[in-house]
Amino acid sequence: MARSADQKLFLGGRLKRLRRELDLTQTAMAADLEVSPSYLNHIERNQRPVSAQLLLRLADTYDVDLRAFGQGDEATAEALGELLADPVFKGLSAPRHEILATVDENPAIAEALTRLYQAFSDQRSRTQIEAERGGGGLEETPADWVRDLIQSRRNHFPEIDALGEAHHTELSGDPLGLEAALRARLKSAYDLSVRILPAEVMVEWTRRLDLHRRRLTLSETLSTASRLFAMAYQLGLSAHAHEIEAMAETARPPNTAAHELLKVSLTNALAGAILMPYGPFQALAEATGYDLDLLQQRFGVSFEQAAHRLTTLGRPTARGVPFFLMRVDQAGNVSKRYAAGAFPFSRFGGACPRWRLHAAFRTPGRVVTQIVETPDGGRWFTLARTVARQGAGRAGDQDLAISLGCELKDAHRLVYARGLNLEAPEVTPIGPACRLCPRHPCAERAAPPVHAELQIDAWSKSVSPWPFST
Repeated sequence: MARSADQKLFLGGRLKRLRRELDLTQTAMAADLEVSPSYLNHIERNQRPVSAQLLLRLADTYDVDLRAFGQGDEATAEALGELLADPVFKGLSAPRHEILATVDENPAIAEALTRLYQAFSDQRSRTQIEAERGGGGLEETPADWVRDLIQSRRNHFPEIDALGEAHHTELSGDPLGLEAALRARLKSAYDLSVRILPAEVMVEWTRRLDLHRRRLTLSETLSTASRLFAMAYQLGLSAHAHEIEAMAETARPPNTAAHELLKVSLTNALAGAILMPYGPFQALAEATGYDLDLLQQRFGVSFEQAAHRLTTLGRPTARGVPFFLMRVDQAGNVSKRYAAGAFPFSRFGGACPRWRLHAAFRTPGRVVTQIVETPDGGRWFTLARTVARQGAGRAGDQDLAISLGCELKDAHRLVYARGLNLEAPEVTPIGPACRLCPRHPCAERAAPPVHAELQIDAWSKSVSPWPFST
């Protein structure tokens, strides 16, 4: 959302941090910026706003990125505001300016509080699920651990993006010539040939490395975009196995399975960065209103690959819209969750039946849009479309649905929101998985809540199959 022209800019905490990082006194910085020490002191205490002239002097004097400096950590502020809205903090009041001041002046403490609350919230959900299942432990899976790690990084790995951009520059920038370039690079640098084999030969595999014959074998069931991705994956793995191993070791996975799964996830990210280098991809996304069809065509990738890449655009100097992504099958099983923003995913269970993510199966290949509101009051613009499962083997198989979304305040940047009244939109209330959802009454509720007592009355019937006290 654009900042209004008359809105005052208070950046005291960020200015104070910058001064301390530069190891300057207030007097020294004031001299550099050609202002009085008292004036600078008032700014640092948020008693005076920062003027445009002073911002320009900061940029000239200390080589400050004004976009990054002026943004602050909005994500942490939003997360802190959301956690304070939890019923456990009932009776406490924290105005937004106090939250912003806390984040500005004590960013590490604010981040620590949000992480602590997330751990508490996850444990609370686990306890609820365990109680519902009649006790019994609910161990964190390797997939849970990897997903949480990626989420803690907001799905952004600058070191991966740098490696991907370097490879893309060396290869052909034309998607039509990229397959030949990838084949040539694998052969010349690593003595690996690429062969497309019939499905009956590959059996359950879509991609397999045959080290004995020095060849990468791919199933004929893969689409052109999936073949490109498989070759980019192999190039990334062959060229940067040591760097990926080091990144995985630094993350300290709890077990071997999590370690290996993390390496696969990082290599997948590298493959995406090779095919869709950060700079050109982010620039085209912004220029086209995040038009996924155009992004697909320009970079020779699939809808899912382009959508997933949009969730990774967190570079401070060239941020994209903070998207979240969810992928489900027709039974409602969630197989992928990623978010660059703060969408409140349910850790357990599927997605809300009122969300049109599921309705996308009724219109295969078409984009369906919807504005939803979560129980915490957050509003989100979402789009959903079916995609074919990789290696499904039959043309027309549309057995997965992808949803991509962002906060409503960012929707004006999307081509898919054009023509909609974003100031007074039609909003659909949704919730997390039914067993954790606080909304009542709801005709689509599929299971009773674990957080409330059921209110069953033999003399009346609610629109909800599971009425409960609120």
